[in-house]
Amino acid sequence: MIYRGRFAPSPTGPLHAGSLVAALASWLDARANGGQWLVRIEDVDGPRCPPGTGELILGQLAALGLHADEPPVWQSRRGGLYQAALDRLIASGHAYGCACTRAEIAAAVGPRAKHGELVYPGTCRDGLHGKPARAWRFATEKFESAQPALADSELCWTDRRLGRQCQDVSREVGDFVLRRADGPWAYQLAVVVDDAEQGVTDVVRGEDLADNTARQILLQRALGLPTPSYLHTPLVRGADGDKLSKQNGATAIDTATPEAALAALDAAARVLGLRATTAASCAPALAGWVPEWRDLYNSRP
Repeated sequence: MIYRGRFAPSPTGPLHAGSLVAALASWLDARANGGQWLVRIEDVDGPRCPPGTGELILGQLAALGLHADEPPVWQSRRGGLYQAALDRLIASGHAYGCACTRAEIAAAVGPRAKHGELVYPGTCRDGLHGKPARAWRFATEKFESAQPALADSELCWTDRRLGRQCQDVSREVGDFVLRRADGPWAYQLAVVVDDAEQGVTDVVRGEDLADNTARQILLQRALGLPTPSYLHTPLVRGADGDKLSKQNGATAIDTATPEAALAALDAAARVLGLRATTAASCAPALAGWVPEWRDLYNSRP
């Protein structure tokens, strides 16, 4: 099987130190495995994506020497694919309409930990009772009960860096959203459809997305799609200890000069456990890290 990996940034802002780690890791993994590297702009949540940010990210990647093997794909232009997948899930009984507001769900769930999952309590599983559907949800409990491999409702998978991971999706997440009440497609559905349609065999992304994987595997199984291999990379953290983001001080990486771009790449490489480069520019630095990456992360299934 030909290796096909991807970097899939959400263009809510330019690349920063954290997102560059994921970009570099995915590029290195593709090159170390003699495969193809794709870029997908995940702009499905239009209101959160300032105009021109996707193009800015593509320019940053080019300045860093991270060149995709195919033209970039934009999620905002792929709504028909997501609708077809949702229609299949509805027809098979794996998706249903939900009339609940977020406030109603929060009131039903009660207090939760900081950053804790708002576990959907299943209010609309037995119908809308005359209310209009605001969103569409995946029928997690129904799907799990029909899968012999999920008899204990816990789904397990193996990450190439983190090892064995397990999640009881029904208990820890509940019936998750596929399309939001305000219209945008949910990340879980869009990423599963796109990875399959693009033939992605290996997903390399930040560790903060690891707990999404079980949900995505459930969707892959419900839609009859292949499950890629997964590798979740270390996170760059802000001063508050949380994942680096615009909300806690992340600033755009500097790619204005070749020297600045090389420095940004070098910092990202060290987060990934690679040696500091002695190269004078991005291209030879990247080439030098490929065999290092192969030695560190060569355990593809």
